[in-house]
Amino acid sequence: MSGLEPFGARLRRAMDERGPLCVGIDPHASLLAEWGLNDDVAGLERFSRTVVEAVADRVAVLKPQSAFFERFGSRGVAVLEQSVAEARAAGALVVMDAKRGDIGSTMAAYAESFLHKDAPLFSDALTVSPYLGYGSLSPAVALARESGAGLFVLALTSNPEGGEVQHAVRSDGRNVGATMLAHLAAENAGEEPLGSFGAVVGATLGDLSTYDLDINGPLLAPGIGAQGATPADLPRVFGAAVRNVVPNVSRGVLRHGPDTVALRDAADRFAEEIRHTVAPS
Repeated sequence: MSGLEPFGARLRRAMDERGPLCVGIDPHASLLAEWGLNDDVAGLERFSRTVVEAVADRVAVLKPQSAFFERFGSRGVAVLEQSVAEARAAGALVVMDAKRGDIGSTMAAYAESFLHKDAPLFSDALTVSPYLGYGSLSPAVALARESGAGLFVLALTSNPEGGEVQHAVRSDGRNVGATMLAHLAAENAGEEPLGSFGAVVGATLGDLSTYDLDINGPLLAPGIGAQGATPADLPRVFGAAVRNVVPNVSRGVLRHGPDTVALRDAADRFAEEIRHTVAPS
């Protein structure tokens, strides 16, 4: 398979050129209603197309949440395919937020669905769950390397329930979240300018100085905006790794729709604020 330039290199360039911002595409029913759209495939398509048209030519990353498309069945998945293709054509990198995780041939099939270059849903990166064991992700890691794609592994998530698994302490004294970070650092060893295997680490978690976040890869950071974190929090939470953070904003941008100009302006404001916070002049 002839792959793309590695995801990490493409992401580093996009973040440097466009600013380190990821905008979520989360067409849940309440947000469709706020936009004056019906909770149906037509509303889904209008919502998604509007977001892509507004910001895909200016933000580094767009992150569609697969579940909000899948709930409409095959017609919803067709809208997702269209959104991914149009976003990538406009220059945004697409992280598919599907949080897939399984073992063996099933994990391989999930990987082929999103990471094979000829797949209708091919995305630049995929969120994955490692909680059947990090080794269960091997098929996705291998295909991502082959195709030039990336992964974002759930490591230290912002939901309160995550702690019961991610903070559990192993026999070696290291907790599960830290173990996932260590696996990713090994995957990214020696990669320049940035590895392609990232972690999901919530921006709402406060001081993470007890964790080694220097995984030589990106840190996808949900929680900016509606969940309470602000761009100003990023240096405190992520410390020296802040330059590799990809802050995700969903409702903070999407609530400005369906006006395209308002969506664009909101994304620009967040991108500029994050840029100045992460790399002040």
